[in-house]
Order: sequence, then structure tokens, then C-alpha cells
Amino acid sequence: MTKRKNKKVTANRNYKDTVFRKLFSDRKNLLSLYNAINGTAYTDETKLEIVTLENAIYMGMKNDLAFIIDTNLFLYEHQSTYNPNMPLRDLFYISSEYQKLVDRKSLYSSILLKLPAPNFIVFYNGKRKMPDRWTNCLSESYENQQGEPNLELKVVTININRDCNRKLMEQCRILGEYAQYVEKVRENAETMSLDSAVKEAVDECIQKGILADFLRVNRAEVIAMSIFEYDKEEEEQKLQAIYEKQGELRKAKSIAISLAQEGEPIERIARILGETEKTIKEWLAETH
Repeated sequence: MTKRKNKKVTANRNYKDTVFRKLFSDRKNLLSLYNAINGTAYTDETKLEIVTLENAIYMGMKNDLAFIIDTNLFLYEHQSTYNPNMPLRDLFYISSEYQKLVDRKSLYSSILLKLPAPNFIVFYNGKRKMPDRWTNCLSESYENQQGEPNLELKVVTININRDCNRKLMEQCRILGEYAQYVEKVRENAETMSLDSAVKEAVDECIQKGILADFLRVNRAEVIAMSIFEYDKEEEEQKLQAIYEKQGELRKAKSIAISLAQEGEPIERIARILGETEKTIKEWLAETH
């Protein structure tokens, strides 16, 4: 397959919204998603209170959707790249959310303040192959943790690529169609410019009845958001590759130092790690 060439990005680089957030900011769509995940059958959209903090940004990050239903608080986040740090991100966000909810109430009162129980869900549709569902815990970030952690936060990630979680996709038609749209953009981007890939995906989905009403009404905005999202996704993947390579390099250096301290000759260390003797010597020299 021919790779796309001469990528031309016309989207505003400061564009911060996403197609996922735009699509599920609609209460009807969000309630449908909630019902599909929780096995409920709510029909009254007014029971769902959206409490997303528009200005709650930490290090340039913000949560996609936050809402309360049945005295429970749900944080929904969309990710196109694998991120094991979501529990830490959600910790910062839920702190801001709770701070808003108890604003003007005394934390020094003898009356126990009641809070909506939090639920953290990430919807993943990145290119990296991942299972249908998995859980990340805040305690995984702790160094030298012994026993039960005193502070825990669990984030469930649901894979929403087209061939994953089919039952969920069937129960929430909008989510299934969103997955088809994303897949079509990616397919097109393999053989054409990003601008053309997105525009053709939008037109084709409208013709086939995939998110048709949503795309007709928000066509220009969706195109701008999709171009920004796809380009941002590629940049994040490149950064992740760099970070992973740096991690592997640090591990190799650590092994080389340990082997040298045990008396292994440089020639053998180089053979074990698949590096040149010159490289091993440079690594060992850094420790002196």
C-alpha cells in the first residue's frame, strides 16, 4: 500500500476539542453509551447531569466528559495512544471536580460531606494492538509499595476499535459508527493527504448513513477536529517511541554496569547486549 505523501494540515493547531467529545456531549448519545456499558435502560436524559470542568487543565490535559447519574460520578476519556498514566491524570481531575462540588461548604464541619462515587473509564482506539478491556491502577506508579496502598484509583480502558467489544458497539450504535468513521479516516490516510483523507471519510460516511446527521450538521468542525486529532496522534506515537527507546537504553546501561562490577570483561558484556565494545566503554566511563 502506498504511504500518503506531502501531508498537508490545515487545521488550527490550537484546536483542543475532539470528535468523540463533541459527539458524546449530546446527552442522548451519552446516555446511550452509559446504558450500553452499565446494562441499564434509562430513557430520561434529564437524569444525566454533565459536570465536565471546561477550565480544569493540568499540564495541558483535560477530561473529555464528566457526568453524574444515580449519585455516581463518571469520568469518560478518549485516547488514541496507550497511556498507563491515566490513573494519575484522573486523580488530578477528580480532585478538581470534588473541590468544585464541595465549594462553599465547610470541610471543618462535624457533618460528613457526601460525594458522588467516582468511576473512571477510558475509550481507546489507538493503532497499537490491545485487549478488549484492561485496568490500570494508580498504585502501579508507586515505588517500593508494601501491602495494600493507602490511596488507590482504578481506570478501566475499553477498546473501541471496530473489531473489538462488538456487543458494546451493537448496544450503542453511535459508538459503533464512530469506530467506523475513525477506521475510514485511517484507511484513507494511508494513500492520500490528511486533508483529503478526512474529507473523503466524512463524505463517504454521510453517504452510507454512518453518523450521517451528526456529520452533516458539524461537517466543517469535524474535519478540523479530525485533522488535528490524527496529526496529534502521530506526534504522540513518535514521542512514545522515543521514550521507550530511552527506557531500553537506561536498562541496557544498568545491566552493563552491573556485569562490569561482577567482573565480566567488556567483550562479553558487548556480546550479551548486542552493542560494540566502544559503546560499552563509553557507558562505563559515564559512571566514573
